Amino acid sequence: MRRRRIMSMLGGLTLAAGLLLGAGPAAAADTPPAEFGTDWHDPLTAAPPVATPHTKSCQVTLAQAQFRDYTPYKGSYAPPKGCGDRWGKVVLRLDGKVKGRQYDRLGYLHVGGVEVLRTSTPEPSVDGIAWNVEKDVTRYSDTLRAAQPVEMLIGNTVDDTYTGVIDVKVTLTFYAAEGRTAPAATPDKVLPLDTPQVTTPRNAERVVAEVYATGSGGGCEEFWYLAVPDPAAYSCKAPAGPNREVQVRVDGQLAGIAAPFPTVWTGGWSNPFLWYVVPAPRAFDVKPVEYDLTPYAALLNDGRPHQVEVSVAGVPAGQAGWSTPTNLLIWQDKGSEVVTGALTRHDETKPVNSTTYKPGSPELRLDASSSHRLTTAGYLNTSHGRVTTTVARSVSADSVHRWTEGENTDALKGSWRDDESVTTDGRGPAVAARNNRTYTMDGTTTIAADNRLRTVITLGDRADAVTLRGARPTAFSHLDDTYQGDASWTMNVPREQRHAVGTSAERYRLYGSDGCYDRSLKTAQGALTEDVRHC
Repeated sequence: MRRRRIMSMLGGLTLAAGLLLGAGPAAAADTPPAEFGTDWHDPLTAAPPVATPHTKSCQVTLAQAQFRDYTPYKGSYAPPKGCGDRWGKVVLRLDGKVKGRQYDRLGYLHVGGVEVLRTSTPEPSVDGIAWNVEKDVTRYSDTLRAAQPVEMLIGNTVDDTYTGVIDVKVTLTFYAAEGRTAPAATPDKVLPLDTPQVTTPRNAERVVAEVYATGSGGGCEEFWYLAVPDPAAYSCKAPAGPNREVQVRVDGQLAGIAAPFPTVWTGGWSNPFLWYVVPAPRAFDVKPVEYDLTPYAALLNDGRPHQVEVSVAGVPAGQAGWSTPTNLLIWQDKGSEVVTGALTRHDETKPVNSTTYKPGSPELRLDASSSHRLTTAGYLNTSHGRVTTTVARSVSADSVHRWTEGENTDALKGSWRDDESVTTDGRGPAVAARNNRTYTMDGTTTIAADNRLRTVITLGDRADAVTLRGARPTAFSHLDDTYQGDASWTMNVPREQRHAVGTSAERYRLYGSDGCYDRSLKTAQGALTEDVRHC
């Protein structure tokens, strides 16, 4: 369907959402309402809470602000007193509330220039809603050990129509390393990539880039997975169609590739009724894409500034819509002031991007696929011997997009794979960490002759990880986070005549060498009907 037309119609909707992380099972309604009313259950996610040690804790307020426009909140942070400076865990918590009418908004939080949270917001009800999100930010301990400037922004527009002021408070809780709780193993340095050039410490022995890549901003790149090339007749165009790849380059050479996650925000697929109680996976806690750049550590260790650049392949030239804030995480060799070495391998296949347009009546169709492989390797002469790191990564995507003229029927079935292997070979058996990720989307939106809009969608976020020492597995995990929704409402009528109905469900399963977590949620017309823990 035509996104601008649908979004203008949705502008008059009163919406609500929220996120409760770490709570126990919520009370389920005995009998859900026949249709959505003016208020509904605050959203839940089936994802597990952040695990914390049973040690002394200290809390500080990181930010507290009301967002009415695009003016960032600016404040300051000071480390806590009484919990040491080597912590077992650090947990960020955002508590928010908003009421009235408002779109979903994207936000960020920076501490000392380091992006520690990227998030989006729920769309409110007239009476107002509250939500919260938790995140493990222990990896940013290096930044948090010193006083830092803080900047936060959830860009917002408030006027006579869109009245929702976004009110948030963000805290950090530090858990002391004491007793059996050792200080967490964290990077020695965290550097924000706020300029194209960066100078790293000269004794880096591991380098990881994390990129908070999001397609957003209300334009077509928010729905990049639906884009089509010419001559296909559709409202979102791109020469590469839906094929996208997030790339990292070091001094102009391709150093990392990744598949972007197809995030769906709380106004997504032209049907916010889908996301009132159960948001789509990762909607409120945008996870960064990670790249192991250790094969390039020897180059970065020469004491000179180097270009480290992030881009999204497939975006039309000159078109905005992607945000890619990046941090460099660096582990240093404590026994060496300077670590030398060399990049020894850079093998890249030619990227394959294919789109096939099949015009027809009443249905039009675009088949798209892409694939790309990159392998890099390098060695470092560390204080504990020569260590060779090999990073092999392959990404691929396949999708089928079907729609009708006027886009009153719009359907996509897509799958994105991102497989990575990082092998470290030094003294003793080689250690290999393998992570195979798969993201899926299968959705259809239709607008009937009576202006009844219906969306049926299933989303999947899956990952299999294993660590091998030699041929022996030492750790493994399997993640399966699946969302299902079916919602409909009548367009172009007064609010009380929309008769919106909808069901949603999420099941989050994570099991492996660290144990088992399995929780499922179900809703109907905004009421929670099931909250079950399976293990």
